[in-house]
Amino acid sequence: MKRAKARMDESILVCVFYGPNGERLINRGYKLASMLDCPLYILTVDPLQYDELDAEKSAYIDRWQELAEEYEVEEFVIRDGEKRPSVKVIAEVAREHHITQIIIGQTAKSRWEEITKGSFMNVLLREIPFVDFHVVSCDRAIKGLEGHFEKGVRAYLVEDSEGYRLSFTHSKEANYEGIFFKETGTDFNNGVFKFMKDSKMCQVHVTDDRVTEPTRIHPDLKEEALKNNQKA
Repeated sequence: MKRAKARMDESILVCVFYGPNGERLINRGYKLASMLDCPLYILTVDPLQYDELDAEKSAYIDRWQELAEEYEVEEFVIRDGEKRPSVKVIAEVAREHHITQIIIGQTAKSRWEEITKGSFMNVLLREIPFVDFHVVSCDRAIKGLEGHFEKGVRAYLVEDSEGYRLSFTHSKEANYEGIFFKETGTDFNNGVFKFMKDSKMCQVHVTDDRVTEPTRIHPDLKEEALKNNQKA
């Protein structure tokens, strides 16, 4: 029998999808629910029926169910065979269970895309404006390059007389803020720095803390980098 919660004016919903980040989101929801002493719910949505899921997806759901039992969540909601957009399902579940706070995960890639292509969060806010959202950054790997780069970390580009250098300290001198993906197997800061400039995705190569090879970046920054390389 579940212990009665002290606060019933608050309730938390954790939205999870397949992958290792689901457990992290559930843990975050549990900590928040414990602090507030309020009900906790978990939701996963899939267009396939539960008996059509492969072994990997079934294993994730089994693990989430274990956590749900361990954390004594009010309900682990599985919406399988769901053909509607996930936003509609999340909004429906939020209303059914009187949810006041929702925890969702967001990848580094989708954060960049949303700035230019529109936000999943904006759609959710229109559907359920009465709910507070907690957006947790999860997957910081560059898709397609897993194993070649470490997880991304927050970093900055600072302009100096030689061009742009990488910094991990926020300061008023920082020109650009983004995520740095360090190459594996190196003791130096070699890798890729990704950031937004004028609503466009920019990516530059970094060698020994300095921008060296601009690729798919804003024309102005590319020209600046090329000029600096020529001077060098």
